[in-house]
Amino acid sequence: MGSYTIAVLAGDGIGPEVTAEAVRVLRAVARRFGHKLTLREALVGQAAIVAEGAAISDATMELCQRSDAILFGAVGGAGVGDPNSKVQPEFALFRLRKELALFANLRPVHPLPALAAASALKREVLRGVDLLVVRELTGGLYYGRPSEIRDSPDGASAVDTMVYTEAEIERIVRYAFELARGRRKRVTSVDKANVLSCSRLWRRVADRVAGDYPDVAMNHLLVDACSMALIRNPRDFDVIVTENMFGDILTDEASMLAGSLGMLPSASLGTRQTAHGQFGLYEPIHGTAPDITGQGKANPLASILSAAMLLRHSLGLAREADLVERAVRETVAAGYRTADISRKGEQPTSTRAMGDQVVSRVAA
Repeated sequence: MGSYTIAVLAGDGIGPEVTAEAVRVLRAVARRFGHKLTLREALVGQAAIVAEGAAISDATMELCQRSDAILFGAVGGAGVGDPNSKVQPEFALFRLRKELALFANLRPVHPLPALAAASALKREVLRGVDLLVVRELTGGLYYGRPSEIRDSPDGASAVDTMVYTEAEIERIVRYAFELARGRRKRVTSVDKANVLSCSRLWRRVADRVAGDYPDVAMNHLLVDACSMALIRNPRDFDVIVTENMFGDILTDEASMLAGSLGMLPSASLGTRQTAHGQFGLYEPIHGTAPDITGQGKANPLASILSAAMLLRHSLGLAREADLVERAVRETVAAGYRTADISRKGEQPTSTRAMGDQVVSRVAA
C-alpha cells in the first residue's frame, strides 16, 4: 500500500470527459490494492484563461510541483480564445514542459490485434508492431525565438527559429538508448540532416552517443523517409528518437497504426525523482476534438492508458499498470468500440460506458 498525490488538469474540449474515465480507473486501482490516492483538480487551458487570466496559474504550477505526477487532458481547439491573443491555451503545456524540465516524451505504439480492422493498413503490416517514439520536448521550433509575423511596406513576413544545443540532443538520445536496452536494442534517429543545421548537429551527437552503447544498433533516417517506412514497414522500428516537431508529426501518423488518435497514450518525463519514481505528465496524444465535445463520443482509452503509464513510471506500481493495460485489451477484445474505432453499422460505445468496462475489469 502507498500514498500518492496526483494533479489532475482536465483542460478543454473532450479533455474533461476522457480524464474523468482515467480518474475512475485510478480510483478502482486504489480500492483494489489499498492505495491512498489524493487527486487534486485544477484549471488549465482556455478554462483557466477565462477564470484565472492565464493558461495555467502560478498556484496550479505550485500544485504540480508538490505532486507525484500530473494527469493531463487536452487544451485549445477550434472556437476557443482569440488566435491573435498573447494568451493561448497551449501556453499551459509549454510552461509545464519547460519549467518542470519534462524533456522526454514517450509515445508507445502497440496496435491491438482486435482493432486491426480499425486501421487503414493491412492486417499483415500491423502484425507484431511494437515501437516507442521518444520525442524531445523542450527545444526546437516550438520554443525558438524570434517567432513572429513582421509587417512592412512590402508585405508581411514570418520567422520561426529552431535551436538545439549539443547538451539537449545528447540528453534525449542517451535516454532513448537506455530505453532501447530494455527492449529490442535498436534505435532509429530521425532528422533532416540533408537540409537543417540543427539536424546535422543532431546526427553528429547521436553518432557519438551510440559509441557508448555497443550493444544497441542505431541507424539514421531522414524524417520524410521515416514517415514512409512507418506505414510500409512499421515492424522494423523499435525505438525512434527525434526532435520536437518531427516527433509531434510522426506520432500522429503512427496513431493510424493503432486505428485512432484515441488509442495512443504518452508520458512526458524529466530528471526529477519523487519518493516513488520519476515525476512526469501523462496525457493522450489527441487534442480537444471540439466537434464531439459533450456528446459522449470521445474515446477514453488513450487517457486510461496514460494513467497506466503514470502508475508505472511515477508511482512505481508496475503490477497495477499491467492490470489497467490488460483491462483495456480485454475490453477491446470483448467488442466494445467508441465511434472512432467502430465499424460501419456498429452501435458505438459511449465514453462513460467504455470507462465502465475498464473499471469493472480492474475491480474484478
